[in-house]
Amino acid sequence: MDWEKLENSLGVSFRNKDFLTNAFVHRSYLNENPSFHLPHNERIEFLGDAVIELAVTKYLFNQYPDKPEGELTTWRAALVKATALSDLAKELGFGDYLLLSRGEAKEGGKARDEILSNTMEAFMGALYLDQGFEICEEFIGKHLLPKLEGIIKNKLFQDGKSRFQEVAQEKTGITPIYKALKEWGPDHQKQFRVGVFLEEEKAGEGEGSSKQEAEEAAAKNALKNKHWH
Repeated sequence: MDWEKLENSLGVSFRNKDFLTNAFVHRSYLNENPSFHLPHNERIEFLGDAVIELAVTKYLFNQYPDKPEGELTTWRAALVKATALSDLAKELGFGDYLLLSRGEAKEGGKARDEILSNTMEAFMGALYLDQGFEICEEFIGKHLLPKLEGIIKNKLFQDGKSRFQEVAQEKTGITPIYKALKEWGPDHQKQFRVGVFLEEEKAGEGEGSSKQEAEEAAAKNALKNKHWH
């Protein structure tokens, strides 16, 4: 891996290159490369998760002194959630540097997004170990915090169900209703498909491993279908 190229693109230079490399080592890679000199990235991912949360919390606390705790909490959750971190990892080109098993390297979609999100956290843990919290704050301030404006403007801090209900009532005067369409699988691995309706119109549907997850997916699908982002 050309770690120097990554460092140049990110504007950082690690004193200990092993910290940087370690951030990109997925557990599956060690199954095929057991003699690799570094462990997988889950311990520094644990650390990086806390680093990101503290940096974002500190920024929100200082920047918005008049906002209540509840509102700041929803903003923080939107900034540090897995999808936001995986999107940032993609923007920074992390996908080209993942150390994965051959099988895992072929995976895409949700599985790859989860790996990228975890790698983003691990990278912040690595940066903290190598250079301390202030440098992490600078990095987060440059790459993650600018997304807050769009989150607030587009109310992306709301969950899909809350957002769809708010917009549906505003535009149509109708309160959405969720109906189970299908469920399948054994009791310990049930899957659900749910539709969200505006009176007789099915606005969207979604699937999940719980009814709540399926309802959330249905609401997001409905927002997309109705172009109500």
